[in-house]
Amino acid sequence: MLYFLDAAATTGDAAQQGGGLLGMLPMLLIMIGVFYFMLIRPENKRKKEAEQMRSAIKNGDQVTTIGGIVGTVVDVKSDKFVLETSADQVRIEFAKWAISTNETAAETAKEEARKRQEERAKAKAAKKAAKTKDK
Repeated sequence: MLYFLDAAATTGDAAQQGGGLLGMLPMLLIMIGVFYFMLIRPENKRKKEAEQMRSAIKNGDQVTTIGGIVGTVVDVKSDKFVLETSADQVRIEFAKWAISTNETAAETAKEEARKRQEERAKAKAAKKAAKTKDK
């Protein structure tokens, strides 16, 4: 008889534990949201930027491949490019996905950022000079 009472008591506990599953649902959704914003979204953004960099490659760009080969792009095709690697004019054909970095584009972006920063500083200085002139 005690066996049946014990079984009835554990059955009642199981019904109460089912409510705990509903309480865990918001925490599970929060964890999924954190994983999305911390892992999935940044990775997709990096992939998109890499694809844009690879599609924007043009003749004369200085690039580095994922294998570490550095050279100048001399010909660009739809899914391949030809890289000239040294003064000996050694030319190697690679798939576009093998590009790791485009140093020419990176240098151009740094130069543009520096120019924008200088323009902001000049505008801020001119605004400050106009304020002191008005006083």
